[in-house]
Amino acid sequence: MIPNYEVYAIKYAEHQRRASANFIGGDPHDGPMPMDYFVWLVRGASGTWLVDTGFNQEAADARGRTLLRSAAQAVELLGEDAARIENVIVTHMHYDHAGNCDQFPGATFHLQDREMQYATGRYMAHRCMHEAYSVFDVLGMVQNVYGGRVRFHDGDAELAPGLSVHLLGGHTMGLQCVRVHTARGWVVLASDASHYYRNMEEHRPFPIVYHVGEMVLAWDRLQQLADSPQHVIPGHDPQVLARYAPPLPQLYGVVACLHLPEAPA
Repeated sequence: MIPNYEVYAIKYAEHQRRASANFIGGDPHDGPMPMDYFVWLVRGASGTWLVDTGFNQEAADARGRTLLRSAAQAVELLGEDAARIENVIVTHMHYDHAGNCDQFPGATFHLQDREMQYATGRYMAHRCMHEAYSVFDVLGMVQNVYGGRVRFHDGDAELAPGLSVHLLGGHTMGLQCVRVHTARGWVVLASDASHYYRNMEEHRPFPIVYHVGEMVLAWDRLQQLADSPQHVIPGHDPQVLARYAPPLPQLYGVVACLHLPEAPA
């Protein structure tokens, strides 16, 4: 029997922006379309897994984002100690997904081969390709490689029964999603394969992209991996916190239980 996991989205930052910034070609009905920033916690028989590590105050100040809590503070909301987390899945190495690795000193980081190739290779000589990365975060991950703390994956890989990563590409060369078995079925954390529900539902790509064709094909792959469209969780959509209930009333608007069905409207 495949074990079930609990899966939580934890908001750690936000950014006020307009819809035109979220689609290639803009948006004909341009208006406010804010972005939330999440880390995800997966908890089950194989232990506690963190998906992505967010960014710090320095990065928030430099990029005009509002940091609400660090990744370490985020996991504390669910009773977890960052120092005791043993596994971190890094969906990709953009600044908002791969900062703060120093806050998880006991963790092994799970990363795609192609993402490290991309983040340290020839494409990064061009500003349009590297501006979503932090060179300090990339250097930190290289240090983790030399320290024996990175487990590389070449494509799809099962990390534990009921928990796997799947190479998608598109947004970056080595973007991976996370598939988790829960009480309501297979949930897929899309990360930046689809920033918002609208990206995948309307087939309108987000502007930061390595390969548009791979991004479009990734939406079909997400649906194949998940039990239904309602089981695919976008990477930055504030609607996630509106659709899913918190584990405690005081965490409404901060934490969402993705292993439970969507809350009634």
